[in-house]
Amino acid sequence: MAVWIILYGAVQAAAPRLLRAASKPEHALIDAARNWAWALAAVPAMLSAAEILAVDPKPWLTATLVAGLLVFGGVFAMNSALHSYLILAFTKTERVTIDVGFYYMANAGGRLLGTVLSGLTYQGGGLPPMLCTATVMVIAAAVMSGFLRGPEVA
Repeated sequence: MAVWIILYGAVQAAAPRLLRAASKPEHALIDAARNWAWALAAVPAMLSAAEILAVDPKPWLTATLVAGLLVFGGVFAMNSALHSYLILAFTKTERVTIDVGFYYMANAGGRLLGTVLSGLTYQGGGLPPMLCTATVMVIAAAVMSGFLRGPEVA
């Protein structure tokens, strides 16, 4: 678990540099947020397909799930860092505490909902419905990112 947290933090710390966020206009960062959201949705979708196609537990499935979860963590960390950057880029100085507070409140609410849904769907049917639910939720987030507009457009 400690290694996971360290790697997640390293990806988040490197994300603005990897994305060259400081040198890009806001509309390019919004496009990046959309693209990263769809990339994130692809990971649980592929894991869902692998789990459904594997009738019985197999060593290749275990390796695929572990590798897929590591990829998911990396892509999720990039998404998270990009969203944190965007909330600061979009906020006005006089509203920064309200906007950042709302962002973190929404983030916490989403994580709570995800935790509850993953537990319920896993208990209800195991790994396939849990992964499918995760896929649907990430697709919903990717679709919603299509509504992002920079402050100059809003």
